[in-house]
Amino acid sequence: MKKFLKNKRIKVLKTLDENNLGSLARILLSSLIIIFVFYSLPLIANYTNNNFLNTKEFRNNSKTVLAYTLEKQNSSALEVDEQYDERDLLVDIYNLNEKETDAVRLDASTIKQLYEDTDYKLDDIRKNKLVKPVALDSFPREIKKIENIKKRKEFFIQIVLPLILQENNNIRLDRKRLFSIINKSNNSDLEKKWLNKKYKQYGIPSKDLSTLKIRMDEIPVSLALAQAAKETGWGTSRFAQDGNALFGQWTWSGEGLKPKEAEENKGHKVMKFNVLQASVRAYQRNLNTHKTYKDFRLARAELRDAGEPLDSIILSQYLDKYAETGEQYVKILQKIIEQNDLKDFDNAKLLPSSLELESLI
Repeated sequence: MKKFLKNKRIKVLKTLDENNLGSLARILLSSLIIIFVFYSLPLIANYTNNNFLNTKEFRNNSKTVLAYTLEKQNSSALEVDEQYDERDLLVDIYNLNEKETDAVRLDASTIKQLYEDTDYKLDDIRKNKLVKPVALDSFPREIKKIENIKKRKEFFIQIVLPLILQENNNIRLDRKRLFSIINKSNNSDLEKKWLNKKYKQYGIPSKDLSTLKIRMDEIPVSLALAQAAKETGWGTSRFAQDGNALFGQWTWSGEGLKPKEAEENKGHKVMKFNVLQASVRAYQRNLNTHKTYKDFRLARAELRDAGEPLDSIILSQYLDKYAETGEQYVKILQKIIEQNDLKDFDNAKLLPSSLELESLI
């Protein structure tokens, strides 16, 4: 029986082959496969695309994804190099300058009397962490003549400390509003307008919320004080005296002071400001936006994620590119912080201003 069936099957195949039916079957089968593939590809592509779009929409609205996760293998995706317009980046700083064109320079004796009248003492601040909101426009010329180094440093800190705290307060309020927007499923037109403004200020044309969240953050007070001290020689440099430049920031397009060693019509200038407050704001904007300080911002965000304080000694390690001296510059900053106990001011709070205080100024 098996032999009969085998012979029968061979006979059938032979007949098909003789009549070219085997080739026809193969062609028919190949055609069906091709038709199936052509019909399936659009469906597969559409399904994949829908999944991608849904994922993208979910990511934009998800609190989990917007909370920055900083594993090293993913850190490169958190911030991309952004192309921004310097005018958008510094517009609020220029506006601050324009409002303060009638700034007044007080002499050292008047400032010291003001501090005495308001009971503004660094020893008290180190203990109770409360700072009087005495904001000066410029350094007094006489700061160079204070021969006692300790008194000169204390005088410098008294002048600069309220300015740094004020700018950190501004960022803290903005950051609070940003978190409020992130935690809402729908945002008002006013909130969207505010976001667009902040994207410009922080140089983020891609309008990526995660990047804004990383950039919009404070600079430790002790670190800012140390850099201001280093860059100005504790308030005595020409750039500090003539240009209210606390941090030696460069510009190629804005108003500034030419370094003495630079050629007249070539190279950079040091940014010039009408008031010290504008210099502090520009400094913070620089660290929070320039691609050179990307690692600084990521390290700061890692501290935030870990629930740790913003440690100036740790973060200073990422400012080796701030000056040409590199690692030596970092060591100097750390030495200034430690020798002058500047970390005592990291948790200081700026008291609200009052009419009584303003009348004294």
